[in-house]
Amino acid sequence: MARVAKKKKSTRLIALSASNKAYEFRKPLEKRVKYQGKTVDIKLREAPHGFTYIVWKNKKYMLDVIEKNQNRYTIMINGVWHSFTVETPISLKRRRFLEKQRETSSTVAVEAPMPGKIVEILVEEGSEVKEGEPIIILEAMKMQNEIASHASGVVKSIGVKQNDVVMKDDLLIEIQKG
Repeated sequence: MARVAKKKKSTRLIALSASNKAYEFRKPLEKRVKYQGKTVDIKLREAPHGFTYIVWKNKKYMLDVIEKNQNRYTIMINGVWHSFTVETPISLKRRRFLEKQRETSSTVAVEAPMPGKIVEILVEEGSEVKEGEPIIILEAMKMQNEIASHASGVVKSIGVKQNDVVMKDDLLIEIQKG
């Protein structure tokens, strides 16, 4: 009896970086991926001891999944953290639609971009801030990071205190757009 080999169905997916830049790939992961407009060969390998790494340009890069929450991932490649979401074409359209709706809102939520400790709060409720102005100092992995305002306006509420430990996406400050 002859066996007919089933062709694996591939699924088109889009990885969105923290800055909303889209990278398209197929699942299962293809050997050729588009990166910065060029097609490159990337291999995903698992070592016998359980570690995962990427082979690109004949170099190994250790890969560790730090956090996975639904379709959001935080990974570390050779000690550098990367956060992204994985979307289907339909969920990407839905996400962009919801973001447009949020843009019409009069308040902006500033969320923690990573887990860490609040070192200093640089604003008070009722104070005016400009877009890009530092509003909080967040310590993560022994580095102090300035968290900037996403919009110009008035600080409506502050959801944290100095020395609080926050998780990624925790609400830090709400700003009433002005």
